[in-house]
Amino acid sequence: MKSFRLSNKKGGFSLVELTIVVVILGVLATFAVPRFMKSVERSKAGESFNYLENVVTAQGMHNARSGIYASVLTNLDVDMKVPKYFTVGSLTSTAFETAWELKLTRTGTSSGYGAYTVVFDQDGFNQSKSTIPADLIPNN
Repeated sequence: MKSFRLSNKKGGFSLVELTIVVVILGVLATFAVPRFMKSVERSKAGESFNYLENVVTAQGMHNARSGIYASVLTNLDVDMKVPKYFTVGSLTSTAFETAWELKLTRTGTSSGYGAYTVVFDQDGFNQSKSTIPADLIPNN
């Protein structure tokens, strides 16, 4: 018959082992959280580009039908959902409605990027008039 010895040693982690694990997790979080926040903000910025690309397409169709660009968004023959993270500015056009411009402004918190704008015109994305950080521009 075998006898089993009961040990008085309790299982678990020492304070040093727990401290090392916490430090390692802290270092990993230091690198991972900013990358994650940038990824989230980039997807929100993508919302503005999708919206404005729809406006470009709708303006092109309106111009093909009538020979001029629409001066208000309600004249466009497209059903677009209002962006959740951006405020839509007013559509501006030239005197003879041969050019147009629309600006979206980021609302709410933006993961440390602050308020920025995305501007599109008849030629598409207008980077010189936009204040969006370059690292948030889709396909950039």
